[in-house]
Formats: sequence, structure tokens, C-alpha cells
Amino acid sequence: MSQMIRVTLPDGSAREVVRGTTAAQIAADIGPGLAKAALAAKIDGELRDITRPLEEDTNLALVTSRDEADALELFRHDYAHVLAEAVQNLFPGTQITFGPSTGDGFYYDFAPTAEHGPFRDDELPLIEEEMRKIIAADLPLTREVWERDKLIAKWAAEGETFKAEWAAELPQGEELTVYRSGEGWMDMCRGPHLASTGKLDPAAFKLTRVSGAYWRGDQKNAQLSRIYGTGWLNKKQLAEHLVRLEEAAKRDHRKIGREMDLFHLQEEAHGSVFWHPKGYRIYRELEAYMRRAIDGSGYQEVKTPQVMDAKQWEQSGHWGKYRENMFVIPDEIPNIEDEGPIVSDGAEWMALKPMNCPAHVLIFRQGMKSYRDLPLRMAEMGCCHRNEPHGALHGIMRVRQFTQDDGHIFCREDQIVEEVRAFCQLLDRVYRELGFEKYAVKLALRPEKRFGTEEMWDKAEAELREAVQRAGMASDDYGWEELPGEGAFYAPKLEFHLTDAIGRTWQCGTIQSDRVMPERLDASYIGEDGERHRPVMLHRAILGTYERFIGILIEHFAGRFPTWLAPVQAVVATIVSDADAYAKDAVAQLTAAGIRADIDVRNEKINYKVREHSLAKVPYLLVVGNREAEEGTVAIRTLGQDGQRIMPLAEAIAMLKGEATPPDLRS
Repeated sequence: MSQMIRVTLPDGSAREVVRGTTAAQIAADIGPGLAKAALAAKIDGELRDITRPLEEDTNLALVTSRDEADALELFRHDYAHVLAEAVQNLFPGTQITFGPSTGDGFYYDFAPTAEHGPFRDDELPLIEEEMRKIIAADLPLTREVWERDKLIAKWAAEGETFKAEWAAELPQGEELTVYRSGEGWMDMCRGPHLASTGKLDPAAFKLTRVSGAYWRGDQKNAQLSRIYGTGWLNKKQLAEHLVRLEEAAKRDHRKIGREMDLFHLQEEAHGSVFWHPKGYRIYRELEAYMRRAIDGSGYQEVKTPQVMDAKQWEQSGHWGKYRENMFVIPDEIPNIEDEGPIVSDGAEWMALKPMNCPAHVLIFRQGMKSYRDLPLRMAEMGCCHRNEPHGALHGIMRVRQFTQDDGHIFCREDQIVEEVRAFCQLLDRVYRELGFEKYAVKLALRPEKRFGTEEMWDKAEAELREAVQRAGMASDDYGWEELPGEGAFYAPKLEFHLTDAIGRTWQCGTIQSDRVMPERLDASYIGEDGERHRPVMLHRAILGTYERFIGILIEHFAGRFPTWLAPVQAVVATIVSDADAYAKDAVAQLTAAGIRADIDVRNEKINYKVREHSLAKVPYLLVVGNREAEEGTVAIRTLGQDGQRIMPLAEAIAMLKGEATPPDLRS
């Protein structure tokens, strides 16, 4: 075997090096600046340790902090390991389990000793200080390959029962690797890692909270303590993130929902929303807006059953792939006697629908369809249920009962690209009219486990790609990206990720090109040739679910909805009781003009009223006193602005009517 290998760099240049040379050595040969900046290596596209020897001809790219996504992944993974080492230094006997990176940081799950009990938030500063000592020590992070039996024996001997269990269950042929920090502490990990702890910035991380967790995510297993942290490349990034967190806390939809009296949730209906009148007004306005949008785009609205027989879900494929997330119901009268089981062993099963698509196929199948009937665009404001774990529920963002702005387009093969292109343009208009100027378009490609042939997937992916190109969205301006392995089990899909006012992204809209479900549920139409053909089924949504999208709107606008969506658009408040009659007449005129208006004639000072209605996020406050009553005027205060404007009541009503008109109706 030759002792020399060929290493090709991103600029196309190549160099011959001795087998076993590391990427760190190549970086040093190129220059001292690169040697200092290089954090890791990409070997044929795979991220690896910069100190790992190269054994064969390869393409090499050196990763620096400029490669932010890869660099952050490395830093956060290392912060998690340093956290685990710090905890074991401070609290001997604590067992380690897993510690991955996350979207904005990292966490690690620990099994504390019985004497100590679960970790507490007030212990985080002590752990942070120990982490900084480990970083300052600049300990080398070294990869080691262990024999399975020896590693299991070591973990067991040291009382690391969780690690021993996990190592014993890994596939027999899999290489077991550990990373050692300095000469002592180690953790089982695939890597990669930085060359040493000193590459981390000790001022660029913060431990944020402690929560409970279960070993391997199963509540039947041992309970653990999970310590969360946020980690960044430098102090500036951390500071910016902490400001975003502070702003996000102010915008929390649960907090604002309480303050504005929009909705509530309670244990008697886990994961279901109790909409209050003001919150349901927002819901209704949004639903009416979406109904106008789909009506204008040629959709026919339908309504389908909440409960369907399990056999239907078996035929569609959901029973096998999705049953754990479905609420199942016995199709029999329950036993009402005190003795015996409530449901017999012979009960047939039904399920609350977790999605609308199979029911829409059943509507399509009613009556013979011709190629001339296509495309057939079917829409439903469909209430669905999914059996989400209690711990995964989050306000109205993740719930068990939700309503989708669902739609399915049944079309011919030659209509797919145009239908997807038209959907992209509809979605673009909706997002912009709802106040979201920025969003990203991503194509989720075939997953490992899927229905259908390779040729079917090739065609479906190519059609979605072409449609985005025709819509003018396959560009950096739209954050265009392809995501291998992230499609649905039956179809590739386009995902649309909104960016909100403080830079967070939310995946909402989607369209999926599906040839599998029409086949499984035997949907067909008569073609121009007189033969039966399968339609292609495009699954699409713009908002996703009303509950989650309203939560996003609350946080995006921090409760300060545009006037057309605000539950109360104006309040007429009196300075003196002598103006009460005028205030009532003003409210009557506002209401007649279609403006949602309230009156405040309480015996309170006007400053108190102004403050209270500002906290309630009312867009306009119309203040009236004796002078306004005599002159037929109002003093208008606009939410978020200082001062007030005096104008005739009729002029104020005209102005507010314009503001209160939904954006799609203004022209």
C-alpha cells in the first residue's frame, strides 16, 4: 500500500501527503493564520475532528468560524461535554447519559445521586464557573476506539449504568468511540469535537434552566435531571441571543393571551384551546380572510366526519405509520355495569381523524370524474386530533385538537407544476398581507422509509423543484434549500418557513405531491383516451393550523395586531360623565360603520383609562369630553405613539374604517 495519499482542496488544488497526516497539519502547512482559525475538517463532505488522521485519497475542506452552521454545531456539542465533566467534578457519583446540541444551544441529561436529588436552577452559576475552569485549562479532546466488552466493563465498574446499557445495545459491527478530555474524564460519543476545550469561548455560553427528563424519553424509565444551556461562537452572539430571549419572553403568546383575555387552557382538556370572545374574534377574522382567499382561487369547501373506521386508516397507510398519534375509539356501546370491562375484547375500532386527506379522497371518489373536471381543488377548515404527549404540549403552538386550513388538489400529471406554482403565489400573497415579508422555501426530499417507487419519487421531486423555479422562488432571496430525507412517507414536500419580527423561524405552509394515496384508496378519473387514470393528489396548507398560526401572530405583533385583526379596534373613553351620551352615540356610529368598538364611561381618571387600554393592545383610543361633545370631534390616541390628534368624528370613522378593512378587500 502506498504511503502517500492525494488531498484535494476546495479551490481544486491538490497535494500529496503521507498517509496518517491530519487536517491540522495540512492547515499549518498552508499558513499559521489558517492553522489557528481551523476548527474541524470536512472529509468528502463529512464533518470530522481536525486531528483525525487521513487514511485515503480525499476531498478536504477546513472549517472555520466563518462556516457558522458547522462551527456552532461543534461548539455546542463541546459545551455539552464540558457541562457533563463539570457536573461530575462538582457532584461525584452523578451518572452521565446523553448531551446533544440543539437549535440555539445544548443540554445534558444526568442521573444525580439519591443523596443530592434533582439539580436546581440555583446550582447553575456554580456549574458555569467549573465549566470556565475546564475551558481555561485548554484540555485536549482526544478520540479513542474501544473494544465493546472493555468499554461496557469500564462503564459498569465506574457505576455508569446508563452508558453501559447503551453501549451494550449498539449494533455489533458499530465502532465504539469515546472522547477523552485531557488524561481523565471521558464520554462515549461519535464526535466530532474541537481539538481542545480552549477553542471554546468561556464568555459565550450560559446555562439557562433545569428540567426533568426520562431515560431514553420513556416515562416508564428512570427520571433524570436535564440541564439546558445556550452556546455561541463569541460573547457578542450570546448577548444578542439573550436579548432575543428577553424579547421572546415579553411576546410569549400565553402571557399576552392572558393579558388580552384571548384564550385559556386547563387540565380537564389537555391540549385543547378554550377560545374567549376576543380570541375567537381573531380566529373568525382570520378564517374569513382565508375563506375569501381560497374561494378566489377556485377551491370548493367541504366538511368531513371527525371519526372514521380503522379499516379506512389501514387502507390509507396511516394506521401502520401513525397509529401511536391517533385517538382510537371502540365502535360499540360501553358496558354500563359496575362489574366487567368497559369495552369488550371484540370491539371494532374507529379513530378521530388526525388529518383530512383520506376523507377528501372519499369525496373525490363519489361519482365518475373526467379529465375535464381536473384540477379539482378541495378545501376544508378541518378539525383534527393528534395524541401528542403531555410534555410536548406548548400553549396553543402545539395542541391535541386543532383546525387546519387544509386543501387537496386532484390533478392530472400535466397540471402538477402549474398548480404548485399557483399555490406558491397564493401563499406569497397571504403571508405578505398577514405581515410576514420574509420566509424561506425548502424542498424536503425522500425519507429512508417510504411508499412508492424510485421513479415516482424522482418525478415528484423534479415537479416541485420546477414549480418553485417558475414561481421565481428558487433563490437565496427566498432561502431556497433542499432537505434530504425530510419528506413525508408518501411524498416529497415544499415547506415554507416564516421569519417573525424578532428573527425566529416557523414552518407553516406546505405542499406535497402524492401519487401513493390515490393508488391506495383507488381514486381515478376517465382520461381523454376513455381509460381510467390515477389523479395526483397535492396536499397543501398555508397557515398550517389556526391555533398555532394565531400563536405566531400574537408573538410576531407582540399582541399589537393590525387593526383589521384586533378583537377590539377602538374604545371611546370619556373624560367627564357629561360626555357619556356623546360617547354612546360615537360608539353607535363606529359600530354601524363596521368597526369593533367599546365604550369606557367608568368614573376613572383618563390617564388610568389610557394605560389600561394600552395594556389591552387596543389600536385606537378615542377620548371625548365636553369640548369634543360640543364640537363633534374626538381626540385620537394611536397605540404605540405619543400625543393625540383632534379630528371630526366623521373623519375619524372614515380613517378607522380604512384601517379596519382586511387587506384583501382594500382595493
